[in-house]
Amino acid sequence: MGKRVIIIGSGAGGLSSAILLAKKGYQVTVLEKNSTFGGRGSVFSAQGFQFDMGPSWYLMPDIFEHYFDLIGEDIKAHLTLKRLDPSYKIWFGEQKEPVAMTSDLQRDSIIFESYEPGVMKNIKIYLEEAAAKYKVSKNTFIYKPFNTVFDFIDRKTIFLWTKFSVISSFHKHIAHFVKHPILRKILQYPLVFLGTSPYKAPAVYSLMNHIDFEMGVYYPMGGMTKVFEALYRIALKNGVEFLFDTPVEKILVKEKVVTGVKTTQGQEYIADIVISNADYHHTEMNLLEKPNRQFSKRYWESRSLAPSGFIIYLGLKKQYDTLVHHNLYFTDKWKESFEAIFDHTELPENPSYYVCAPSKTDPTVAPEGCENLFVLVPTSTGLNLDDKTIKAYRDKTLSHLRQTMDLPGLEENIVYERIFTGHDFASMYNAFKGTALGLAQNLTQTAVFRPKTKSSKVANLYYVGANTNPGIGVPMCLISAQIVFKRIHGIRHGRPLDAYDTKF
Repeated sequence: MGKRVIIIGSGAGGLSSAILLAKKGYQVTVLEKNSTFGGRGSVFSAQGFQFDMGPSWYLMPDIFEHYFDLIGEDIKAHLTLKRLDPSYKIWFGEQKEPVAMTSDLQRDSIIFESYEPGVMKNIKIYLEEAAAKYKVSKNTFIYKPFNTVFDFIDRKTIFLWTKFSVISSFHKHIAHFVKHPILRKILQYPLVFLGTSPYKAPAVYSLMNHIDFEMGVYYPMGGMTKVFEALYRIALKNGVEFLFDTPVEKILVKEKVVTGVKTTQGQEYIADIVISNADYHHTEMNLLEKPNRQFSKRYWESRSLAPSGFIIYLGLKKQYDTLVHHNLYFTDKWKESFEAIFDHTELPENPSYYVCAPSKTDPTVAPEGCENLFVLVPTSTGLNLDDKTIKAYRDKTLSHLRQTMDLPGLEENIVYERIFTGHDFASMYNAFKGTALGLAQNLTQTAVFRPKTKSSKVANLYYVGANTNPGIGVPMCLISAQIVFKRIHGIRHGRPLDAYDTKF
């Protein structure tokens, strides 16, 4: 029988790690505090409406395809993907008419040129550079197990650093190519997916624009939950055991070597390897005794966190033609909106926000003639919101949404409603200060500067998920699982795992 592995948490990182190790012959058990799998990728249904609670954008299809190929699965047998057209629609505080982006550069160029004639020459150069950054990053350091800063330095990464703008401000980098403020916003908005500000993120993340404008935006029919369902189903097929409603209370360590875990019910599970897909801060500060922690309370308090969120899940008895699948509102107080999230400790006064209407693409997620909306206002972390404040901010948000996106009678057509805030992120996912995504991906929290996937204090203790390498997002969590696999098996290269590495 293979070595025993305990995985704490069943988010994307936990599920994908479980599959890789189970296929390698390990005896894998996943302990999940909640009643179902998925972590932040959970789903719930009410009154005929289905709501993906967290991730709603299917980006980087190549990362998904590689993972499924790696584990010997045909992704088409598990997911029915639809490329969205338009990819998303944007409303602006500065103008009344929205714009629809298509991830078809020939069509999108008409929009770019309407704001800044002749700008496409610069945008093409910018996107060529972004594509090169994506290719080099994917084949050098995104998949790399970092130990020291020297792991970040090799021939290919030096080429990346010397050939392109990498560590300068993302905001300043874009300013070299486009001048119009609305175009800058369109290019800067993907930084939200990384939980950071364009004013604090390094220019290497211009690769996100290649992902957006040239790779396209997709949707798995049935919802993003289908990704997690597929991983769960594959894990079961490969012998992974799942124990739900089983919160872990303590990681057991003897003489600096992990020996298992203890649950809140008092049960102990012996293991040769423990992998935590739980919140990194929670794992360190609550599940480990002080001598076994890598980081102090002071360290965590000094970290920059990705935003929390004020989320409103709405079931409507009406459909609105002005909406598409993904809808964005960008405030005219652009810089101030990011400062409100990252530098202040109150609800933003003039926020940008996001509205997902998956029923525009998928009729199975809402009753006939109805609409389900996921309304997300990014907020700062650590907020203490009482019921009165939540109600007032809910009313303000829906009023602004109704007027901006032309949704007459919005409030009167609500038949189901649920509000989810930072307090819920903390309660449901043990998220540090209620962050929705984890540690922000700014310059000092990227790559080698991010908490490692392997404990430096406890042997055979590993970390997987958004708070470690390579970072935030479901595709990154799939890669994180591969990095953990590499660490366990002593593989040090930075390219994606392949059949030779795994030898399943």
